[in-house]
Amino acid sequence: MKRTYQPNNRKKAKKHGFFARKETNILKSRRKKGRKQLCK
Repeated sequence: MKRTYQPNNRKKAKKHGFFARKETNILKSRRKKGRKQLCK
């Protein structure tokens, strides 16, 4: 039987990675706040 979670790095990065965040205003607001690390 297959496990439920089949991790896929490409899919994960496309959903939650840097370029996915860049599309929204999240990074902009974090930059404005003076964050050391913008995203993981």
